[in-house]
Formats: sequence, structure tokens, C-alpha cells
Amino acid sequence: MTRRVVLVAALGLVLAGPGPLDAQRYYRRYTGVQLGHGLPDQPGGFTFCRLAYPSVRRDGSGGGWDTDYPQADRNLPTRLGQLTPTPVSSWSHGEPGFAIVRITDPEAYECPFLMATDVGELGFDDDEVEAMRTFLMKGGFLWADDFWGSRGWDHFARQIRRVIPEFEIIDLPLDHPLFDIVYDVPEVPQIPSINSWRRMGGSTSELGADSATPHMRAILDDTGRILVLITHNTDISDGWEREGEDAEFFYRFSPDAYAIGVNVALWAMTH
Repeated sequence: MTRRVVLVAALGLVLAGPGPLDAQRYYRRYTGVQLGHGLPDQPGGFTFCRLAYPSVRRDGSGGGWDTDYPQADRNLPTRLGQLTPTPVSSWSHGEPGFAIVRITDPEAYECPFLMATDVGELGFDDDEVEAMRTFLMKGGFLWADDFWGSRGWDHFARQIRRVIPEFEIIDLPLDHPLFDIVYDVPEVPQIPSINSWRRMGGSTSELGADSATPHMRAILDDTGRILVLITHNTDISDGWEREGEDAEFFYRFSPDAYAIGVNVALWAMTH
């Protein structure tokens, strides 16, 4: 509780509002053409890398690979630089270091991890399956977040099993050191999108009984290294994206979202 109070106080010092216009060129949907201008032009620290992927189905209220983009992508590296000694890369026009990559892009190998949101819509083609497998087996780390219910789970599980079928998906136990590498995370928080939270009158399960229990699952290799981290029935990145929009939402959800975000970032960079 003490650590959470300190984290709330630290976050509350500067509520991140909308940043300057993003100078990267991007498309709201995966189109098979260039999505950006590569990695930040002032490297030397942490870069938040969002995975662009093709959507093959509609899943709930999400919008595909760009769900929570770009504000979540701005806010996590900003907070990581404020809350820890971690240096953060940047763009020369002032944005913190964040980028959009496809798994077939060479830049993926310069990312500390790839973040994929709304993965209940994700569908890899054969080249992407091979590229993702190579990325993960060479030391890459994928974080899949913000998808809800049994149908979304079944779809994503089928896709990721195409990539690494030899390793099972497990629930990451709460005594795993990822849960306290920086901040103590005593449970997996259920964080709804701010729009769902408002519509549901403060409830947190976006699909009712079908998404009542949040999970942090993982795929580990034979040495115990995390290849894929999966946060299901929760929207961790909305706690970053929406932190400056609603004080009640911020105090209820953003500290937990940042505790997990900071822990995962530090874990991915050190393991």
C-alpha cells in the first residue's frame, strides 16, 4: 500500500496531457505500405514499439493494432523516464521515443519489446508467423494486451500457437519476480477502457460474466524466459492513454497500469 501511495503521488505531480503532433506518418489500418519513418532519430534509451498487424475479424469495441495509439505510446516512456533512472529515446521534434513496426521490419530487433493491443483481431499471414517465431526465439518479447472474453481469447490463442506451438500458455503466478521487479503488484488489475467504464457506471468487466476475471498469462521457453506476455480481460494501456482525461479514472486505474508497465519494461530490458 505504501508503494502504491508513493506511485500515485509521483504520477499526480504531472498529469500527461496531449503531446505535440506526432511527426511520424502512420495509417489507421494495416495497409501493407510503410507505416512510419523507423525508430526515433535520437536513440540511446528505451523506445516504445507498437506492433502493426492485419485485422482479420472484428472483436468488441476495439479498433485493431492502433487501439490506444498514440497517447499510450507517449505516456508510458514519459512516465518510465520520470519514475525510474531509465533513459528514454526521443524524436528531434520533442516526442518521447515511440515507433510503429511490423514484425517483418528489421527495426523490430532494435525494440526492447513489441506491444500489441486489441489482439482478438490479430491475424498473421505465413510470412508474419515465421518472422514472429524468429523474433521470439532470438530473444524478442511480445506483450499482447486489451482483449476480452472467450471468443477473443480463443482467436488469439490459435494465432500465437501457430508461432510457437511447442510451448504452452500458462497463468503467470503472482510470486513470479516480474510482479515486484520495481513495484509490488499483488494482483492482476482489471482496467476497462474509459468509455466502457463510463457506459457501465463504473463496472470493470467489459463483457460481463464472460470477462469477469483478468489474467496475466505467458509463454515461456525451456529456460523460463518470457517470450509472450498476455494481459487478458483487462486494458492496461488505457490506464496510460487516458490518465489526463478523468481524475477519478486516473486515481482508480492509472497507478496500477503504470506499476505493471514499468515492471514489464524493466523486465524486458533486463531479461
